[in-house]
Amino acid sequence: MTTGLRLVWRLDGHGWADCTVTDRQAVIVLTASYITSAPEEFLTSLARLIAGATETRAQFEAEPTAYRWIFYREDGRVWVRILELRDGRDHDNNGAEIWSSQYAIDELARAAIRCFDDVARTYGESGYRGKWGEHFPRTELEALRQLWNDRRHPHGAQPDPRQACEGDR
Repeated sequence: MTTGLRLVWRLDGHGWADCTVTDRQAVIVLTASYITSAPEEFLTSLARLIAGATETRAQFEAEPTAYRWIFYREDGRVWVRILELRDGRDHDNNGAEIWSSQYAIDELARAAIRCFDDVARTYGESGYRGKWGEHFPRTELEALRQLWNDRRHPHGAQPDPRQACEGDR
């Protein structure tokens, strides 16, 4: 059973993005600034989960607010917590939990890959750089896609990595 997880990364002015997180239970919108490598950190955290890490984190800075993603993996499931903090340097205990849900690791990876594939199609990599102010996170996206494909197809021929999610649309 899927929970209908969907992530949308929308560039909103130079150096700003809104990340909408939706599932069958709730919708939240997080803001991210280019002062940190939020997309790269997010994609790398998910890649680490697929590679076997049991806990990873990513943070979006919204100047001064911060949104901290905390991922806990157990077997094929991931508990996702998102905290809103007044300051990005604050301890987790000082944050307010604004999202908490569990997903299959494959569903989480698929949602992130689809999200950034859509970003690349919408803006193009040069358009992304022009609006965001930094390069598109191609290396991190492809690393996540490759780890996810390896997990899904451990002993056989793999699909073209650029088409990993096309059949799931």
